[in-house]
Amino acid sequence: MKKEKKQPDRNHKHSTWSVIWRMALVLCVLCLTFAAGYGVTSLIYRFTGRPAELLAHVLSGIAGILLLFSVIGISRIIISRTKMPDRHNSAYNRLLEALQQISQGNFDVILDPKDADSHHEFAEAINEMAKNLGSLETMRQDFISNVSHEIQSPLTSIGGFAELLQKDGLPIEERRHYAAVIEAESKRLSSLSENLLKLSSLDNNKIPLNKIDFRLDKQLEAVTLTLEPQWSAKNLTVEADLQKCILCGDEDLLSQVWINLLHNAVKFTPTGGQITIALTGNGGRAVIRISDTGAGIEPEDQIHIFERFYKTDKARDRSLGGNGLGLSLVKKIVELHGGSVSVKSEIGKGTAFEISLPGLH
Repeated sequence: MKKEKKQPDRNHKHSTWSVIWRMALVLCVLCLTFAAGYGVTSLIYRFTGRPAELLAHVLSGIAGILLLFSVIGISRIIISRTKMPDRHNSAYNRLLEALQQISQGNFDVILDPKDADSHHEFAEAINEMAKNLGSLETMRQDFISNVSHEIQSPLTSIGGFAELLQKDGLPIEERRHYAAVIEAESKRLSSLSENLLKLSSLDNNKIPLNKIDFRLDKQLEAVTLTLEPQWSAKNLTVEADLQKCILCGDEDLLSQVWINLLHNAVKFTPTGGQITIALTGNGGRAVIRISDTGAGIEPEDQIHIFERFYKTDKARDRSLGGNGLGLSLVKKIVELHGGSVSVKSEIGKGTAFEISLPGLH
């Protein structure tokens, strides 16, 4: 049986030559470093004198070893700087490009932290920044859209009824009705402008809290009496159980909280309904509960009612003059005082707002 000749393995031959070349290179380096060590020590001996022969060989050997370690260290640095820059620069360029896109208004940037080399934490921070800026941009666009809508609606009414008022021979009753609509829509615009300015000032801390000690129970009583024409016109029953409380807070801003909450209660409680106001003090905090027997708020709406311009029933709110900013103001003012506000509501049974404020004496 004829034996087949075994072909030489080219890869094996290549690896063999590679080993030989490496060994030769190592030997050359060893020879050169020890020769350099001998040369350096010989140069030094010209100035210091040559020591005993054995000591001279030992010193030249030590010098050669030190030079060898120096060569190894330098070569590692050179290799690390020649092999790594491509990957490092690539990751750096991706991060830089992402920041440039964000600066140009593109907030859809998403980086893979695994591709960012040693900058994975920086990549995660860029992703988080892009996400937050994108959310802010969406909120800004929604805000502009809502403001435009809220302004356009009353302006359209004012313009339309002002045009009707110019007609000759218009009956006095119709003229009065059109004038009343114009007045109401003008007040609505004024209220919108006032609330927007107040929210902006509170957001930017332009309105410092003027905290003083005052009777919170007396303030709630005064606000309730101020709104008496509204709740009396709807034949509403208002019950108040107000414990004597002295609170340290901004009296004017907190007055706005009670006005907004009671105004909403009156507005959304049907004729013959009931509004209940309760004030209690507990553990250094004042707890105020304002409830009504209105239609209630859907569960999916309850988590959004403190958002600016959010309306549970846009058609109903518009007819009643709301602009979706009242509860936003309530939440902002309460939080500036270090308090909290919550809502509980059940369809067909009514709604209750509970505010907890620190600073009770």
